[in-house]
Amino acid sequence: MARTKKATSETPKTTAQSLASLLKSSRDIMRKDKGLSGDLDRLPLLTWIMFLKFLDDLEMQREVEAKLAGTKFRPAIEKPYRWRDWAANPQGITGEELLAFINQDECVRPDGKRGPGLFAYLRKLTNANGDDRRDVIATVFKGVDNRMRSGYLLRDIINKVADIHFTSSDELLTLGSLYESMLREMRDAAGDSGEFYTPRPVVRFMVEVTDPQLGETVLDPASGTGGFLVESYNHLAKQVKTVGDRKVLQGRSLFGCEAKPLPYLLCQMNLLLHGLDSPQIDPLNALRFKLTEIGEKDRVDVIVTNPPFGGEEEKGIQGNFPEDRQTSETALLFLQLIMRKLRRQPGKTGRPARAAVVVPESVMSDPGVAQRVRKDLIENHNLHTIVRLPKGVFEPYSDIQTNLLFFDTSKQTDGIWFYQHEVPESRRDMKNPCYTRSFPLTYEELEPLIKWWRDKQENSFAWHVSLAKIKERDYTFDFRNPLRSNNGNAIRLDKSVAGYIDQISEAKNLLDNLEKTLASIYLPADSGQEMSLGSFLKRVKKEVDIVADTKYDQITVKLYGKGVIRRTRISGVDVKTRPQFRANVGNLIISKIDARNGAFGIVPPDLDGAIITNDFPVFEVNTEIVHPRYLALLLMSDKSVDACKRSSKGTTNRKRLKEDLFLAEKLPIAGDDVQKLAIVAAEEIKKLWNVIHMLPDSVHELLPRLADTLISEDRVRKA
Repeated sequence: MARTKKATSETPKTTAQSLASLLKSSRDIMRKDKGLSGDLDRLPLLTWIMFLKFLDDLEMQREVEAKLAGTKFRPAIEKPYRWRDWAANPQGITGEELLAFINQDECVRPDGKRGPGLFAYLRKLTNANGDDRRDVIATVFKGVDNRMRSGYLLRDIINKVADIHFTSSDELLTLGSLYESMLREMRDAAGDSGEFYTPRPVVRFMVEVTDPQLGETVLDPASGTGGFLVESYNHLAKQVKTVGDRKVLQGRSLFGCEAKPLPYLLCQMNLLLHGLDSPQIDPLNALRFKLTEIGEKDRVDVIVTNPPFGGEEEKGIQGNFPEDRQTSETALLFLQLIMRKLRRQPGKTGRPARAAVVVPESVMSDPGVAQRVRKDLIENHNLHTIVRLPKGVFEPYSDIQTNLLFFDTSKQTDGIWFYQHEVPESRRDMKNPCYTRSFPLTYEELEPLIKWWRDKQENSFAWHVSLAKIKERDYTFDFRNPLRSNNGNAIRLDKSVAGYIDQISEAKNLLDNLEKTLASIYLPADSGQEMSLGSFLKRVKKEVDIVADTKYDQITVKLYGKGVIRRTRISGVDVKTRPQFRANVGNLIISKIDARNGAFGIVPPDLDGAIITNDFPVFEVNTEIVHPRYLALLLMSDKSVDACKRSSKGTTNRKRLKEDLFLAEKLPIAGDDVQKLAIVAAEEIKKLWNVIHMLPDSVHELLPRLADTLISEDRVRKA
């Protein structure tokens, strides 16, 4: 028998602390099950269990409301498949009986009769009497599997979730916040295979300045886990004044599309927890419609989205686009869809349709299809603003540099405002001031941008580019800040020149020494002979037998030639990713995923014996041929980065270094005397950088410039 639900007024409230404890204990239980391998398995399971509990609480609430109103109520889920029928009783079905009821197409149900199993029943639900919840439930569970092997552990989790009460708005807000943190953890665990997560400050900014109004339709055609739609819902909810307003918000405002089953489930749950009763998320590919067949009835007022980057769409999907605009780059396909989906005439609020879109750097300047799409955007829409974001904003999910495009249908573009968001002065005391996973972008750091948006004027971060200039540059959007590039020192130093006098003086001495060292390097007639990397690099795999009570240095490789760093110091019992491999001082480490972005480095003495995963190949360097520090310097050159790019195969976001191709690449290796002088020069440049790291970033370009000079075409003797 299911336990009787108490009246809402008598239900004990669940505090934030108890919710966090409850969810943590649920995940601890799941770690004991052999069928779940990590948070990528655990979170979806916890989500569908919470989903069914939430629906049952909502159904009971609506049933009471229907009785009070004297109307007939038909539940979305019938007996004995409601949560209260099989899950609410802590002493209810468990073990193999529970697994059979959930997993099998046919079983003995909790009421003792034979019939479809839970998932089989839910997947076959269909819309009745205009109740869209049945379609939502069916679509959700078509993409859900139960991977737990122990029905007893599963019963323990169900009993934990039964203590969450979805009857208080305060509790829903609390649980919604906790759920968002769980989504972030899952994406952290997912690594390269995870969904591309848009940082919350970026989402909030894009929604705030796009400013959806109640009565307008808002679309995210690449919803993911629902971040943009949740933020849009919160923005619109503040405008609700009447019962009619609430009906508009709940039924005619927010729309999404997400084709992947797991993000679709997570998106549904995320929106439900934040207050949207029946999320309207299309479970199919948003790009499946022929572009020319999208008419005014299919269009919306506002689009806010971060479409996927990289080529993964099949030829059939590409065929929905004009022949000269077909591409494997999904960002360009989505940009064309977004332009087509914006309403041509002003909507009910009288405002033009508008969009805010995250795009990768390649969209800004690539030729071919990208150039034609940019031209379409300029000629058919008002692209009024582009916000350029620094690298690191999307760490650790992607290192790709991104931009935010803001456009509407009010007119043709007559010029574009650019705003370059930079790492704020408050972080300038960091050795390498940047955004990272540990030091992410905050919303407060966007305040200068938000303030500028209200009254756009040129300043040291913002500039305007005329339509004539854009056409002159063949519709490129890759315009850099002219104030920064032409007069960077004055802008950076005008506030406190006196504070830099000592650094400038020391930098002058270092520059004098560097000039003498460089003169010595350039005396030889050539920079050496071309040699394959495999002739002096040997892959080593020293697997470490992790001991529970031993401490280990876990290391990683920073992008853009910043080298090997300690990621964390960790006890063996907490090492989750296996196997781990040992790296010794002088070893070269390269990231399979980010080699093309300069993710390589030499293990320093203080990290000798550290551990790293197999995603970072470890190579011993033959020091009789090349010094490891000299090799690290060479790998910073454009030629070396190009070699890494050629050796990395796969789609745009999932390219991985192929070791055989990498080792077959050639680099010119100088004689021992030049190598030693180059290492000295590199150390002097590093000292120079440490002294004036508060000054313009152009100084730091000396290192790759040195590397490029060493192996420039006119200095290399061909083999």
